[in-house]
Amino acid sequence: MKTTDFNYELPQELIAQTPAERRDSSRLLCLDRVSGEFSHHRFYELPDFLREGDCLILNDSRVLPARLLGQRLPGGGACEVLLLIDRGGDIWECIVRPGKHLREGARISFGGGELTAEVTEVLPDGNRLVRFFYEGIFLEVLERLGKMPLPPYIKAELNDRERYQTVYSKVNGSAAAPTAGLHFTHELLDTIAAKGVSLGYVTLHVGLGTFRPVKEDEVEAHEMHSEYCIVPEETATLINKTKKTGGRVVCVGTTSCRTLESWAEADGTMRASAGWTDIYIYPGYRFKVMDALITNFHLPQSTLLMLVSAFAGREHVLAAYEEAVRKKYRFFSFGDAMFIS
Repeated sequence: MKTTDFNYELPQELIAQTPAERRDSSRLLCLDRVSGEFSHHRFYELPDFLREGDCLILNDSRVLPARLLGQRLPGGGACEVLLLIDRGGDIWECIVRPGKHLREGARISFGGGELTAEVTEVLPDGNRLVRFFYEGIFLEVLERLGKMPLPPYIKAELNDRERYQTVYSKVNGSAAAPTAGLHFTHELLDTIAAKGVSLGYVTLHVGLGTFRPVKEDEVEAHEMHSEYCIVPEETATLINKTKKTGGRVVCVGTTSCRTLESWAEADGTMRASAGWTDIYIYPGYRFKVMDALITNFHLPQSTLLMLVSAFAGREHVLAAYEEAVRKKYRFFSFGDAMFIS
């Protein structure tokens, strides 16, 4: 299977630079994955497409202000460190810039010395292991000094950093937002629950590898990054009950989907689990537990577009994307959404 099979043309002006004025005012393209038919709506109409007895699975990971701007020591040259994965003992796996000046042993100062760091190892993929030194609580220091790690295609400044968090986020650890969840408000979740739809939560800490285009010519040759995820006991119980009573498991975002599909049994039974997943879903994959998906519009030739194509069919998905471009939907992290059932 060729990576270029998942390409599409996207005008630059359709890449959303700022969030919608109201979270649930985003547009919603509904796609029937069997027939390929689609229709156009607003996100606040989502409850119309959910049924009593369904369950909605949301990723409650919270984005860290993981982008740190500092100075190299000695000398004071500017540099940037982006936290990816907490390796324990105040050591984080990071992306650094400029890499040529941040080799093993390099030291960095942030916030006039409130936070300092040392590169302890250069990893084979070019990422760094960085040890941090500080007084107090690291997350509090990070809140003061860090910036939101917006994707590189977003050039505009984010005035309110909470707009890059879901309203239900609570577990710190992501380097990027689970963006399908950005459309929900507390009021919309209340409306959904009042309809008899149960809400369940998983945690997957999103890494930046999620958004990178596949570089290999053949889809199968790509190696997935690993991300840490958790399925709590109450969520596993909810999913099993939903399946047993004929309801649908509706995943909010590819991160929720990847979490469930990582730990589900072959027969679709869900079990409480926690650990690292590098599950790679592309056409040919047989879904074990997910019945419907809420997701944003993804980058060309990305693993996320491949996952959506595995669920709804490549031809149906690319036709829907072509329609979204024609109708001038907004794309990517701050863009509009799809409901695929």
